[in-house]
Amino acid sequence: MNIDQLLLKIYTFILNPFIAVLFVVATVYFLIGLIRYFLPQGSDSDRQTGQRHMVWGLVGMFIMITVFGIMKLIVNTFGVNLSDFGATLPSNY
Repeated sequence: MNIDQLLLKIYTFILNPFIAVLFVVATVYFLIGLIRYFLPQGSDSDRQTGQRHMVWGLVGMFIMITVFGIMKLIVNTFGVNLSDFGATLPSNY
């Protein structure tokens, strides 16, 4: 196994699923904040908590999108052609 194959396996089986799970967690956190913010019986402290959840959920989603972009930049910079190693890529990659 050479370094390209090792990087591909790390990228495919560790980083991508981990980042996807974190993106889902950030989205759920945002949605919980949205629900807490708009509940009619919520107090002002509940609205502030909901607002903080929404902000941090958006920050988390932004970070995950940025990490995907950085990983794509690294893969393209080092000239790793992922399809050479049997990886199936979306058509827009």
